[in-house]
Formats: sequence, C-alpha cells, structure tokens
Amino acid sequence: MKTLLTMVATLVLAAAASAAQFSDISITELKSAIETKKVVLLDANGTTSYQSGHIPGAIDYTAVKKDLAKVLPKDKNALVVAYCGGPACGAYQAAAKAAKDLGYKNVKHLAAGISGWKEAKETIEKAN
Repeated sequence: MKTLLTMVATLVLAAAASAAQFSDISITELKSAIETKKVVLLDANGTTSYQSGHIPGAIDYTAVKKDLAKVLPKDKNALVVAYCGGPACGAYQAAAKAAKDLGYKNVKHLAAGISGWKEAKETIEKAN
C-alpha cells in the first residue's frame, strides 16, 4: 500500500510539474497578440470540436501534428499558445510540448480554453 501511495504521489507531482512548464496567458493578453498578429494558436480540442468552433485564426493541432514544423513560423521566439476545453483540460499539453520540442521558446497556455473564451463572449470561428 505504501508503494502504491508513493507511485500515485509521484505521478501527481509529475503532472503538476508538466502543467507548470507552460505559463498561462490571459484572454486579454491573447486578444492583444491576435490583434497585432503576433501569435500562433494551437487548438488541441480535436478536429470535431475545432470544426464546431475555435478561436479565430487557430490551427487544428490534431489535423497538423505530423507536419507541425511546416505550419509554425521560422522564428523560434514566436509566441505559440496552446489551448483546449478549459481549466481542467490537459489536452493542450501535447500541442505545447510538440512546439517546445521543435525548439520554440515562447510557448504559453490559455488556461481558460475555448469554454472561457466563449464565456467572455469573444468571437468564435467555425471551420468550413
């Protein structure tokens, strides 16, 4: 039992450390970056969710993950923001980690996710 508790505690700490690896960006900060065209958005909600509504300009991570290097800018200091469903969703981590693994240094997380974006009454874009 002690070993099991130790393993669970280790997993929880690893998950927390992974989540802390990417700093959060607020909706206000993200809107500013979108307006100045200084951000690449990665929607990690899956293609079906992406098609039904995503932050304008976002890229469907699920659809491009094999060719992510081709859709991200050449500038490794570019702001890359990954998001998923909301504060309890961890799907963004795959997209953020993929960008980081490609050498991007300014990778952030929109913790509010698409649910927070909608709650803030921000514009949603649907895929064709």
